[in-house]
Amino acid sequence: MATILVVDDELGIRALLSEILSDEGHAVELAENAAQARLLRESVQPDLVLLDIWMPDVDGVTLLKEWSAGGQLNMPVIMMSGHGTIDTAVEATKFGASAFLEKPITLQKLLRAVEQALVRPSQRGGLPPADRLGDAVPGHEGGMNTPHALVAAPVLAPAPVGPQAQQSFDLDRPLREARDAFEKSYFEFHLAKEGGSMTRVAEKTGLERTHLYRKLKQLGVDLSRNKRGAT
Repeated sequence: MATILVVDDELGIRALLSEILSDEGHAVELAENAAQARLLRESVQPDLVLLDIWMPDVDGVTLLKEWSAGGQLNMPVIMMSGHGTIDTAVEATKFGASAFLEKPITLQKLLRAVEQALVRPSQRGGLPPADRLGDAVPGHEGGMNTPHALVAAPVLAPAPVGPQAQQSFDLDRPLREARDAFEKSYFEFHLAKEGGSMTRVAEKTGLERTHLYRKLKQLGVDLSRNKRGAT
């Protein structure tokens, strides 16, 4: 998996993105301003940067321009903003951004943008900005139309261990206990099936992530056991 640097002055946004990306198996570094982002870009050398536009010291587009002008844009950068416009997206792609995400960021758009940015070769200095606007302009559904999408590393299916689809339950007990036992087995089954990905389990079960986390903790589900990449 990749090392991803998240740059955003909002603690809640940093925490949420870190949780989602870590759950997908990525290593995540966090910066709350441009100064921290500069230091981490040098020391960590991330594979991808998620960069907020509106920050108190130096805005994201200015930092992107700085990296581009200094020959430091050797990783894809996805811009984020709650007040984005098409003009902002065009400007960002002109200086090397690979995508533009509007806040609030949906799980599907975030994961798709990250996946596409990591699969593609470096496009800075390669394709003109217009060729990248499929990902940058809000509402435009860009696709992975490069051969590189076809040669990604194979994904191994989870081993057939852990909770099974068909189980028996002891019904001779109070309703609440029986229901909790069923729900625990239900979520353990889906966690095993999805390789421990909370994002995919949330989508599969139709629950919002924070509700899902609360439910799993309430049921005593061991999240570390099915964590993707755990040994």
